[in-house]
Amino acid sequence: MIETLQALVRDLTPSRMLWSLIEIVVVAYLIYQVLLVLKGTRAIQILAGLLAMFILFFASKEEYFNLPTLNWLLDKFLSGFFLLVVVLFQNDIRRGLAQLGRSRIFRSMAARERHAYIEEVIQACVTMASRHLGAIIAIQRTADLSEYATKGTMIDSLVSQSLLLSIFLPDRNNPLHDGAVIIRNGRLSAAGCFLPLTLNPKVYKDMGTRHRAAIGLSEEGDAVVIVASEERGTISVALDGRIARDIDGATLRKMLQGLLEGTEDFELPRESKS
Repeated sequence: MIETLQALVRDLTPSRMLWSLIEIVVVAYLIYQVLLVLKGTRAIQILAGLLAMFILFFASKEEYFNLPTLNWLLDKFLSGFFLLVVVLFQNDIRRGLAQLGRSRIFRSMAARERHAYIEEVIQACVTMASRHLGAIIAIQRTADLSEYATKGTMIDSLVSQSLLLSIFLPDRNNPLHDGAVIIRNGRLSAAGCFLPLTLNPKVYKDMGTRHRAAIGLSEEGDAVVIVASEERGTISVALDGRIARDIDGATLRKMLQGLLEGTEDFELPRESKS
């Protein structure tokens, strides 16, 4: 053991130490980027499940709890681990690779303009609710929504009340009004987007497709989803699989500032559940 340690010390030349340090930094950066991609998504839950299976696999070995059948099943299941990871995390891997070379030069600029776009969204939602115009607006937070944005009509525009009203104006010549608008990085990224519907059987029975889509997307990540009801003329907000209904403009402002800017400590009411 001592001889091995001495050999390792002799190999630690200045150049070798430098390259080792660079390697550690690169690996740490890659792990950090992976965690950023997974943060706010259900992939964290899947990762925790895989970790639990690994722990159970080692615990079932002969030298521990000696559970041969369970150990054999887990061994067969985990033998294709890399293929399993690709299948389970294919969407997250695709998002991570797409973001790998993405520039963040304009992030500070977007942060300065964030308050202005929030006001545009609030005014648009209040106006549409008062006019009984149906609308659904998804605002990206940590979890990337590009997967849903690319399936709609790409716009990439500044967020404005007039543009949102035009998009959700019901007209047979306006194919975008039935889908959702997605706002990413302070800009209106896409319109006419189709969102996943919730499969939760406990949702309110009087909810329509827009409300179910809002809850469905909020279950997949940490997006804030706003719905203007065409039938009731009210505003609802979905977050983390829950929905708060009958929101007025002042409450909506407080919620968005708290959830998007961090200026207010705000959460959905506990009774507002799906």
